[in-house]
Amino acid sequence: MKLTFLGATGTVTGSKYLLEIGDKRILVDCGLFQGLKQYRLKNWASLPIDPASVDSVILTHAHIDHTGYLPLFVRNGFAGKVYCTFGTRDLCEILLPDSAHLQEEEARFANKYGFSKHSPALPLYTKDDALKALDLLTPVAFEQDINLGGGVVMRMSPNGHILGSAFVRIHDTKTSILFSGDIGRPHDVLMKPPTKIKQADYLVLESTYGDRVHDKTDPKTKLADTINRTISRGGKVIIPVFAVGRAQELLYYIYLLKSKGRIPDVPVYLNSPMAVDATEIFNRYSGEHRLSSNECVAMFHSAHMVNTVEQSKALNENHHPMIILAASGMATGGRVVHHLKAFAPNPNNTILFAGFQATGTRGAAMLNGADSIKIHGEYVPVNAEVSFISNMSAHGDYEEILDWLGGFELAPKRVFVTHGEPIAADAMRHHIEEKLHWSTCVPEYLEMVELT
Repeated sequence: MKLTFLGATGTVTGSKYLLEIGDKRILVDCGLFQGLKQYRLKNWASLPIDPASVDSVILTHAHIDHTGYLPLFVRNGFAGKVYCTFGTRDLCEILLPDSAHLQEEEARFANKYGFSKHSPALPLYTKDDALKALDLLTPVAFEQDINLGGGVVMRMSPNGHILGSAFVRIHDTKTSILFSGDIGRPHDVLMKPPTKIKQADYLVLESTYGDRVHDKTDPKTKLADTINRTISRGGKVIIPVFAVGRAQELLYYIYLLKSKGRIPDVPVYLNSPMAVDATEIFNRYSGEHRLSSNECVAMFHSAHMVNTVEQSKALNENHHPMIILAASGMATGGRVVHHLKAFAPNPNNTILFAGFQATGTRGAAMLNGADSIKIHGEYVPVNAEVSFISNMSAHGDYEEILDWLGGFELAPKRVFVTHGEPIAADAMRHHIEEKLHWSTCVPEYLEMVELT
């Protein structure tokens, strides 16, 4: 076996791992780089591999930093099967066309207002590219051995991050390797806990929160305090959300808070068509999450669903207190950017983040105290309160990951720590070496290793 790291090194985005076994070439995850410009430019650069030479792609879950490069990968020549779970397939049918739409919208805005250095500005890929990629999705059930050919077998096990998310274990007759994807939390309010894995010769492990432990306080408390404080001064609460996972968790919390009278009965808007669709999908996969059918219905009806652009624009003209949940979660694009443009200058309002903010994103800039952010080529002042709920993450912290690693009956020969900012990844490496005494390293971008 030979493993090459094509992404998620030094950053939490751009997950791509090339696994070569004999004459088989398998790409695990096919994600977009996000955040710092130096990472985003990698999306436009040619990959060091020919997509046509890859036999199959396996997706750990649907988030764009794990799937968003797939339309470009297909356009550039990949024509094999893309294996994923059924939940991931259904979510990709929402997320990939939406990602393409955002690419096209960004190019259209750049051309209309002339703030791009390129003339004309072009999207990274189009909706047609995304639809062609969707045609290759091959859904498989959890805990089912899938023959990839040449004696190579793959199995996916639930990892508790979002609907459909999976650990991916690949093995031939001699060697096995496990890709963690993004590992969920054992006591998540929505998702069931990650499956315990007993053995793998090698492990590729995420480290998003490798340098910290989540706050143990109930996140509903800070959510309620923030909403009450903002509404009392006549303001609006704008919450950038990840359309899959975080949007549903926040809706559920808001439903609980309203039902117990802990927050006022102000209007709540879910302004993300794909978050609306993803919320509906929750009902299809009741076996993967903790909510009952009645709770799913209550969660869905706790907010007004905003679908059209006209409805979205009308929210910016609304002068009454309200709560708006809109994608994207790091404020890198989507409808939330237009809301920030309208509402960030007003000190009565609050911008509330409830998820990890990668370096270089607008979300990270605001949390770090930026007094203005660049939107559509111009700087928008940030006078609104900026708040953060740190413990709503769908990623396990380092203690939760160490606990999950404790389920291994044999130590892997080596653990490769990826999908983390440099400090977090190195901290995760240190924790594993100190607590478990396993051989661990943090690979570099494009590094290749032989797995013997």
